Amino acid sequence: MSLHDDAVAVLDGYDGGDAGQAELRRTYLDHLAAHPDGMWKACGAGHLTASALVIDPERGRVLLTLHSKLRMWLQMGGHCEPEDTTLATAALREATEESGIRGLTLLPGGPVRLDRHPIPAPCHWHLDVQYAATASPGAVERISGESLDLRWFPYEEVAGVADTSVVRLLESTRARLEHATL
Repeated sequence: MSLHDDAVAVLDGYDGGDAGQAELRRTYLDHLAAHPDGMWKACGAGHLTASALVIDPERGRVLLTLHSKLRMWLQMGGHCEPEDTTLATAALREATEESGIRGLTLLPGGPVRLDRHPIPAPCHWHLDVQYAATASPGAVERISGESLDLRWFPYEEVAGVADTSVVRLLESTRARLEHATL
């Protein structure tokens, strides 16, 4: 199965729980149907990306990266690579590379959210498939060349430093964690 096929299967099975997420899901699937190269950065109409919010639920905190180009606090993530076999492995690879933390574990249940955001030309859209990953207790982060800084933020501080996309991702992640413990 190709990465493109995996993305279609993941999106076919995705239930974001609200009308906005359902509409994005349809947008992503339509994009992939119209663009066989829709997984790759070279697709000028936009492309899927994979990201993961790194969380430490035991301490009630998240690890964010100060993105070197955007100069914003964001979750770890980026472009799919030819060696990625699934969206989940792409998200986990990106989270591991950008956080420096080995042994991250994706939350079960597939993507947590979808987020479509504009980017500068020549590409015009990132269609981000957002996962969440837990860090083991005592995990130590290490800054990568793609970041200006890495920092753990208590859940309550995220809204003060990050944009609404990250805040919504954290809310959805916390809801999934709470649901998993019931």
